[in-house]
Amino acid sequence: MDGHYEKIRKAISIWICADPPKYRENTITRYAVREENIVGDTTEKRENYDLITAVIVCLGNAGDDKYTGILKLLDVLLSSERKPDEKKRILQDDFNIKMTRELESEVLLMCNLSKGIEEKGIKEGIKEGILASIQNLMESMGWSAEQAMAALKIPESEQIQYVNGLKK
Repeated sequence: MDGHYEKIRKAISIWICADPPKYRENTITRYAVREENIVGDTTEKRENYDLITAVIVCLGNAGDDKYTGILKLLDVLLSSERKPDEKKRILQDDFNIKMTRELESEVLLMCNLSKGIEEKGIKEGIKEGILASIQNLMESMGWSAEQAMAALKIPESEQIQYVNGLKK
């Protein structure tokens, strides 16, 4: 096999946690590969082995002295609670980012994106809750899936998705 390992490029994976545990709020942590000789004494050029880095960005709240810079900027942009006008004001006042029409439309897009992700999560949570209720009724009452869905008053048009969910 004729490999071209010299073409491998460094990968950086950035994870943004919008709702981390309290002890991780307003932190940025980097995890990187390092060389450690277990047996023997050899060294390798760092660029030959240090090919992956993970960065964990944990957002937090304004009540912390570390709530500045990129942590505040990402929190503002990704917030589902802040209104677009408030986001624009903070970007202008705190970060001196001039609001052009293009940037304004991107801020609106970010607002809609975070709202869409939140709504999708809510829908998934409701679906999982209904599926668990169907399963509980089937187990505790000895009912069929159809009987459990009838008791829960699930519309006929939605029943097929739950039947499929029960098969998983």
